[in-house]
Amino acid sequence: MSKIKGKVIIDVERCKGCEVCVAACPSDVLSLSRKVNGKGYNYASVVKAEDCVGCASCALVCPDSCIVVYREKI
Repeated sequence: MSKIKGKVIIDVERCKGCEVCVAACPSDVLSLSRKVNGKGYNYASVVKAEDCVGCASCALVCPDSCIVVYREKI
Protein backbone atom coordinates (compact mmCIF):
# COMPACT_ATOMS: atom_id res chain seq x y z
CA MET A 1 0.00 0.00 0.00
CA SER A 2 1.39 3.38 -0.96
CA LYS A 3 1.79 6.17 1.56
CA ILE A 4 0.73 9.77 1.06
CA LYS A 5 3.15 12.60 1.71
CA GLY A 6 2.03 16.20 1.89
CA LYS A 7 3.71 19.42 0.86
CA VAL A 8 2.57 22.71 2.38
CA ILE A 9 3.02 25.97 0.46
CA ILE A 10 2.43 29.19 2.40
CA ASP A 11 2.07 32.64 0.84
CA VAL A 12 4.05 34.45 3.54
CA GLU A 13 3.18 37.93 2.29
CA ARG A 14 -0.55 37.27 2.80
CA CYS A 15 -0.14 35.52 6.17
CA LYS A 16 -1.01 37.62 9.22
CA GLY A 17 0.31 35.14 11.78
CA CYS A 18 -2.96 34.24 13.45
CA GLU A 19 -1.63 30.73 14.30
CA VAL A 20 -4.93 29.00 13.52
CA CYS A 21 -3.13 26.69 11.09
CA VAL A 22 -0.47 25.86 13.69
CA ALA A 23 -3.15 24.74 16.14
CA ALA A 24 -5.03 22.77 13.46
CA CYS A 25 -2.05 20.69 12.31
CA PRO A 26 -2.21 17.19 13.86
CA SER A 27 1.44 16.48 12.99
CA ASP A 28 2.97 19.72 14.33
CA VAL A 29 4.39 20.56 10.90
CA LEU A 30 3.81 24.32 11.17
CA SER A 31 5.15 26.97 13.50
CA LEU A 32 5.18 30.74 13.66
CA SER A 33 8.38 32.19 12.21
CA ARG A 34 10.53 34.68 14.09
CA LYS A 35 10.95 36.59 10.83
CA VAL A 36 8.36 39.09 9.63
CA ASN A 37 6.78 39.59 6.22
CA GLY A 38 6.40 42.88 4.35
CA LYS A 39 3.42 43.85 6.48
CA GLY A 40 5.29 43.30 9.74
CA TYR A 41 3.59 40.05 10.77
CA ASN A 42 5.33 36.92 11.99
CA TYR A 43 4.14 34.37 9.45
CA ALA A 44 3.49 30.63 9.57
CA SER A 45 6.28 28.43 8.28
CA VAL A 46 6.91 24.74 7.71
CA VAL A 47 9.30 23.36 10.33
CA LYS A 48 8.86 19.58 9.95
CA ALA A 49 8.01 19.02 6.29
CA GLU A 50 8.84 15.31 6.51
CA ASP A 51 5.98 14.79 9.00
CA CYS A 52 3.25 16.25 6.77
CA VAL A 53 0.56 13.70 5.91
CA GLY A 54 -1.31 15.97 3.48
CA CYS A 55 -4.50 16.24 5.53
CA ALA A 56 -4.92 19.92 4.53
CA SER A 57 -6.39 20.90 7.90
CA CYS A 58 -4.15 23.95 7.90
CA ALA A 59 -5.44 25.11 4.52
CA LEU A 60 -9.07 24.55 5.50
CA VAL A 61 -8.89 26.71 8.62
CA CYS A 62 -6.73 29.53 7.22
CA PRO A 63 -8.95 32.65 7.22
CA ASP A 64 -6.88 34.33 4.50
CA SER A 65 -6.45 31.31 2.19
CA CYS A 66 -2.67 31.60 2.35
CA ILE A 67 -2.01 27.85 2.38
CA VAL A 68 -2.09 25.23 -0.36
CA VAL A 69 -1.41 21.56 0.36
CA TYR A 70 -0.26 19.11 -2.30
CA ARG A 71 -0.40 15.34 -1.84
CA GLU A 72 1.81 12.79 -3.54
CA LYS A 73 2.10 9.03 -3.31
CA ILE A 74 5.46 7.70 -2.24
